[in-house]
Amino acid sequence: MARILAVDDDMEILKVIKKALENDHHVVDVINSTLEVRKISLSIYDLILLDVMMPETDGFTFCKEIRTNVDCPIIFITAKTMDTDVITGFTIGADDYIKKPFSLFELRARVNAHIRREKREYHTRILIDQFMFDVSEKILYFNNDHIKLTKSEYEICEFLVKNKGQVFSLEHIIEKVFGYDSESDTSAIREHIKNIRAKLKLCGENPIETVWGIGYKWN
Repeated sequence: MARILAVDDDMEILKVIKKALENDHHVVDVINSTLEVRKISLSIYDLILLDVMMPETDGFTFCKEIRTNVDCPIIFITAKTMDTDVITGFTIGADDYIKKPFSLFELRARVNAHIRREKREYHTRILIDQFMFDVSEKILYFNNDHIKLTKSEYEICEFLVKNKGQVFSLEHIIEKVFGYDSESDTSAIREHIKNIRAKLKLCGENPIETVWGIGYKWN
């Protein structure tokens, strides 16, 4: 099962897509406006289906706009079938291309193929809002700009973001991030969080929330 977003200005097509993919036990959200898509977090989706010919913003432009912050496969669904259109789609970050009119068999086959491949690959990135955590390199980016954190600061951020919305005490953070035998104490964790907040504030962000009397969470 995967969570899928389908974006098309034709509601009838969206209804068909939703029903077909829900038959494969996927969770499918449908939106008929790129303006509405901008109001939601795309990081929750495992795959995005995107029409090209839309009134507010065309699919090519929208894909280029979101690609740096979206790690999942993006499949264009469109009547534009010229080779130059296909090349454009792949150049700006599309993973596949389904031409209208399409069969439901083709739609389901292509979607499920991409979902299977995604599950086989080990993802070394975490995308959340405008933040991107490169887990293998231990680097945090905001809108593609490198935020220079110390190793401990990065580890605290990664732990909190992996458990987004959950509140952790200072002691729990020490245990989970640095281990039982760590020499870190609660004052050190407070100082790390103070430094993290100062660095993220330069980006206009403050995602680490203090829950008074309990601890901290990534909001």
